[in-house]
Amino acid sequence: MQANALQSLGGFPVILIIFAGVAIFLVLRLRSVLGRRVGFERPPMPQGPMANQPSGPVIEGQALPAQSGHPVPDPSSPLGQKLMQIVSRDPHFDPPAFLAQAETAFRQIVTAFAAGNRAALQPLLTEHVFETFDAAIREREQAGERHQTEIKSIPEIRIEDAQLLGDTAAIVLRFTSDQVNMVLDASGNPKIGTDAVTELTDLWTFERDLKSPAPVWRLAAARNG
Repeated sequence: MQANALQSLGGFPVILIIFAGVAIFLVLRLRSVLGRRVGFERPPMPQGPMANQPSGPVIEGQALPAQSGHPVPDPSSPLGQKLMQIVSRDPHFDPPAFLAQAETAFRQIVTAFAAGNRAALQPLLTEHVFETFDAAIREREQAGERHQTEIKSIPEIRIEDAQLLGDTAAIVLRFTSDQVNMVLDASGNPKIGTDAVTELTDLWTFERDLKSPAPVWRLAAARNG
């Protein structure tokens, strides 16, 4: 009789009351845990611009850094679409890195031409352009003249055009540079130019054979802008 009293209360089994109490306790515990944010959850995306969010265009899902004096065309623009055609053929092609390399090449080519350094020029130029530069250096040497050039700064490098012709990629760059240029005669006297800083604009076309394993861009054409 006493055991029956422990197992039922008013005709309702005590064991069911205990199970119901445990279930209610577990539900409350789960709600308290699920209502919290844990460390692996993705935080809500901010509605406004982030302080450290890059402001450059996006190519292949990655934001390209905006560099002062080295603007990168928006991928949605006609020029950006031309660059994207090159990216599709050469996934390693990176426009901001290309502009930085082009600045280095510009400095090397200008100073090597002034010094008549053919060995430095040859790997940076296409065969046709090297022949043109070599002829100008030879003519200067025969006249006993020397060319002095100093690049003070390059305020801007801008991509003007891009083309993909078969396996050859070509990019036209506009260089705005501040230079000092003088041609000295055989006696060392200034013949052309002055020691004043002059702003110059040049349009250079760089080409690369996409079939070549070496990612080398060479100067294929040059003219004043």
